[in-house]
Amino acid sequence: MIPGHTGTLDVEKLFAARLHAARVRPYLATALFALHVVESRRVPTMAVDPHWRCYVSPAFVDRTPVEELAGVWVHEVSHLLRDHHGRSDRVARERGLVGPGERLRMNIAADFEINDDVFGEGLARPEGAVEPGLLGLPEGELMEDYLRQFGLGPRTEGLVWLDCGSGADGLDREWDLGPDGAHGLSAQERDLVRFRVAHGITGRPGDVPQGWRRWAEKAFHPPQPWRELLGAAVRSAASAAGVGEDYTYGRPSRRSAGVPGAILPSLRRRPPRVCVVIDTSGSVSDAELGSALLEVTAISRAVGGRRDLVTVLPCDAAAQVVHSLCRAEDIPLLGGGGTDLRTGFARALRARPRPDVIVVLTDGQTPWPATRPSCRTVVGLFPRQRPARSWHEDDPDYVPDSPPAWARVVDIGSGPGR
Repeated sequence: MIPGHTGTLDVEKLFAARLHAARVRPYLATALFALHVVESRRVPTMAVDPHWRCYVSPAFVDRTPVEELAGVWVHEVSHLLRDHHGRSDRVARERGLVGPGERLRMNIAADFEINDDVFGEGLARPEGAVEPGLLGLPEGELMEDYLRQFGLGPRTEGLVWLDCGSGADGLDREWDLGPDGAHGLSAQERDLVRFRVAHGITGRPGDVPQGWRRWAEKAFHPPQPWRELLGAAVRSAASAAGVGEDYTYGRPSRRSAGVPGAILPSLRRRPPRVCVVIDTSGSVSDAELGSALLEVTAISRAVGGRRDLVTVLPCDAAAQVVHSLCRAEDIPLLGGGGTDLRTGFARALRARPRPDVIVVLTDGQTPWPATRPSCRTVVGLFPRQRPARSWHEDDPDYVPDSPPAWARVVDIGSGPGR
């Protein structure tokens, strides 16, 4: 910090730098403007926490040019988008890494992952930004890979000042406001920010560095058996006999030749219509609702990417408004009460045109229809590991029925379903 500096934060300069960052990296704009700024004289430069607060040193802003501040903005939000705090915690558990020294290594490795291709093309490289070449390491690798390739020693002595905050390495800092502090984003809000940025990146692949394309395509949507199973279950239901079939006279049946004077219609396969019923009851967490929106997008891909054929129906004890799928992140998931997805089934089956497949995303704490619906059904179950006595929002003795045998069930977040 600047000795004797007592001034307040130059917000105008800081926000001018953020605007510049958004102009040169438009696909990151949603994330940049989601960060809440917290002035702090305990922060060496700029740092983030997992709840999307950005702690800023007034002295650092004063001495840093706007163009370099823009690069710092992008660098810090990159830690959050790439979930470096969560990944650091997982690596620490898996490899038995403890202590501030190991967390410093994680911060350095996370910086290597970001900085190898983030600067240039209108974004200035901030003074002191560390890159893999500093330790003779290759570019284009992930934080977890870099961690295996270096330790703390003489070559890293000049990096002890590095501190991007708990949002970079998962270790709480003295300046953190914590999960209950003001202006933090909820888990669902954080997922929605990542969702929008990922879609912005995949929509302009020619203008995005390889590291960001990899994040949008793989890191944000990691290959998981349950997601593949859910997509396969939807495709299987959509391709079943009788689904998506209709008669047309545009191409007469070949059997017309055997009926002189009559033209018989042929059977035509059309893309299937899918209605996704999302459980929005009080027992479903914000994080699970955010995950449900991601599944809606995966479901639309499973039926060929025709978003006009996918509708979404939020439901707790009563069915809400049916939404057409334009952008999944814009669908309001209203609810929060008890659970009775039978109303969702009834509402979906009344829709015109009627769906060929109903997909239900739920924690399973609901009564089910007594009879099999007139279309195929796939159930995605959010995991639950708690005593049966705590299953119901209102009745402590209630134990929910398992999904019916006529539904194809996939356990979300675990192994194969049934």
